[in-house]
Amino acid sequence: MKTIYLTHPHTLNKDELEPTVMALGFFDGVHLGHQQVIKTAKETATKLGIKSAVMTFYPHPLVVLRKDKQQVEYLTSMRDKESLIEELGIDTLYVVKFDEFFADLQPQQFVDEYIIGLHVKHVVAGFDYSYGRLGKGTMETLPFHSRDQFDQTVIGKVEYEDEKISSTRLRQLVQAGKVDKVPTILSRHYAVRGVVVDGDKRGRTIGFPTANVLVEDEYLMPPLGVYAVKIKIRDKWYDGMCNIGFKPTFRDDLKKATVEVNVFDFNNDIYHEQVIVEWYTRIRSEKKFNGIHELIAQLQEDKQQIQTYFQNSQECTCFFS
Repeated sequence: MKTIYLTHPHTLNKDELEPTVMALGFFDGVHLGHQQVIKTAKETATKLGIKSAVMTFYPHPLVVLRKDKQQVEYLTSMRDKESLIEELGIDTLYVVKFDEFFADLQPQQFVDEYIIGLHVKHVVAGFDYSYGRLGKGTMETLPFHSRDQFDQTVIGKVEYEDEKISSTRLRQLVQAGKVDKVPTILSRHYAVRGVVVDGDKRGRTIGFPTANVLVEDEYLMPPLGVYAVKIKIRDKWYDGMCNIGFKPTFRDDLKKATVEVNVFDFNNDIYHEQVIVEWYTRIRSEKKFNGIHELIAQLQEDKQQIQTYFQNSQECTCFFS
């Protein structure tokens, strides 16, 4: 897949571009609803004998449109999103910089420059997709703005158990710690990337050495607590026990929660290496123990519960590379 980054005004020449079927959307999470949009674009392109494309945006429009929103936590980083879209067989990914100049485009301008101007012959988007200044362009107005230069397919509401599949719903599940429910609408387990950094190394002194993972800032993180996770280290996956928290038994001065993973059946030095952590289920909330022995007893119980969970789980791990 070829990835093309665009800043308004872009300088691509329609006459030099191949015709495409394009899926439009922000696609944070690339969940089952997003996948239906993207797969439909791919299938339509195959039927028409032309290339497939996806257009997404960065950063999140809220960062530009809402002055009080300086940062948005994402379900997928741009790197994750690119990898997941590539896995769906798309030929070209357009990543448009969402800034105040792009946000100010009138709906017709957007269509002229970013659909017709990119040689798009067919558009696929969700029923609630909007475009142009203040989102005044909708899938209902798109045929009018198309100037008869392209056709469109509108994907209706995709549901799971009578509830709309959406990035908002995914966020609610992650923020509530219900990571075990995520695969039903994401089609894979929630995952984040990070780098292993130096910690206080206390875990090894009590028989539970941990990898202290510095997670990339832009990810939405589950709440504090202990989780069953899988961690990818050097292209291999390991079961593990993860604690997100402030280490209340030992410290009361931490200002930011740490992410520490006790990796089962692993004892190598992985400082400064990149890893992926997949979240499977929440075991318990974080708590302060009366002493080291009480903590060790609880950790032993947590580890046994997690090992039993993975032994009994028949789920197939679905993840990005």
